[in-house]
Amino acid sequence: MTAFEQEVARVRAQGDFFAPVRPIYIGRSPGRLDLMGGNVDYTGGLVFEATIREATWAAVQLRDDQRICFWNPQMAKRGWSDRVDFAFEALTDDDAVRQLANEDPSHRWTAYVLGIFHLLRTHYPEAVKGGANVYISSEVPLNKGVSSSAAVEVSVMKPAARAYGIDLQGIELAEACQWVENVIAESACGIMDQAAVVLGDEGYVLPLLCQPCQPRELVRLPAELKCWAIDSGVSHAVTGIEYEAARAGAFMGYKLICDWEGLEVAPDRASRIPRFTDPRWRGYVSDISPSLFRSKYEMRLPEAMRGAEFLNNGQFHPDPFTPVRPDACYRVRHCTRYAIEENQRIQLFVELARGREPSEDTCRLMGDLMYQSHYSYTECGLGNEATDLLVDLVRAEGPASGLYGAKVTGGGAGGTVAVLGRHDAEPAFRRVVDRYAEARQIEPYVFAGSSMGADRFGVLVMER
Repeated sequence: MTAFEQEVARVRAQGDFFAPVRPIYIGRSPGRLDLMGGNVDYTGGLVFEATIREATWAAVQLRDDQRICFWNPQMAKRGWSDRVDFAFEALTDDDAVRQLANEDPSHRWTAYVLGIFHLLRTHYPEAVKGGANVYISSEVPLNKGVSSSAAVEVSVMKPAARAYGIDLQGIELAEACQWVENVIAESACGIMDQAAVVLGDEGYVLPLLCQPCQPRELVRLPAELKCWAIDSGVSHAVTGIEYEAARAGAFMGYKLICDWEGLEVAPDRASRIPRFTDPRWRGYVSDISPSLFRSKYEMRLPEAMRGAEFLNNGQFHPDPFTPVRPDACYRVRHCTRYAIEENQRIQLFVELARGREPSEDTCRLMGDLMYQSHYSYTECGLGNEATDLLVDLVRAEGPASGLYGAKVTGGGAGGTVAVLGRHDAEPAFRRVVDRYAEARQIEPYVFAGSSMGADRFGVLVMER
């Protein structure tokens, strides 16, 4: 019996949350480490994602009545309501569900799970007719850039679907969870996080082409190499203004390029996740080749542009999940260039990672691609002094000590830094951690190791 099963058994024995007889369905989803990628999932780029050892667990039990009850004890530690319940019949439409989740600031976290039951009820009305109890326990730190939200969504969605007799897995499961985060939680994430925690596996890294979700064969890094990650201590959130502005800037650049080429940009009616498309690049900014961008578009794009200037003359913003704020200044050229050049960096990194016995030059090149990726975040307005310090400390150790590269993960503007090095570089890595701790006067959390994704774990059933 796992530690979480023991926890669930203890909660059931208390008799005030789980019924004593009905089966309980248990799911598990790890967080993810963004080895290469980050902000190209929403522009149709390739990303390279690993699972982490830390995970979120969820236990779901169906009820006889029409209530949905959530219990997440960790929320109390943050001053939020940890036990919240809703009327199942109130899940009438998207607006109603968003209003339910946001009516009390202390339980806004429920948007990530309440939306799950709304989606299941809407898509499977014959199977989903009643409420449920949901108990959640997580080891994945919040706002560290390791996808705590996707871990919650997937860990709940998979066993909840199973409890209703629905088999959700793979891309279908990932896309359903992305829909919840985009539409109900109103968080402008791409598919990268959900797909990584669903499809990943221990000891492997997942290449994923986000068009919209095309997983490629899992890659086991060469035996000589190892990944670590260090939490900077600065919180990151995809709802932050920096992430919003970087994403919006890329789509502003895309729309200007399409205008110059006479390409119509229109809503993609075939997509479940709201998005825009065009006849040449199909709405995927990252599909523009770097050579074409450099030779034809880069210097025409404004380095900086106010939202009001962009919106003049009837212009519209081709991204349903970020606004263009009239008074905000957007780094249009840098953000568009990032979407295009980062995609190529990742393609090269993945091909190098497939090598079984990489040369020292190969390892150095992989590390330099990570450094390039990191500093391009700063150009987009997603840099941070703390994550820059971590990367600089890794660079100071250098390949001679076994550390090849480092980069901020996920959306940037804080969060966690991924580090690539040789297996025997643990002493150098520990020096980086110690020097950072001394400089920042904190004890940073270190991520090491990986674990199976949600599909590989499956769903456990506790009968009694």
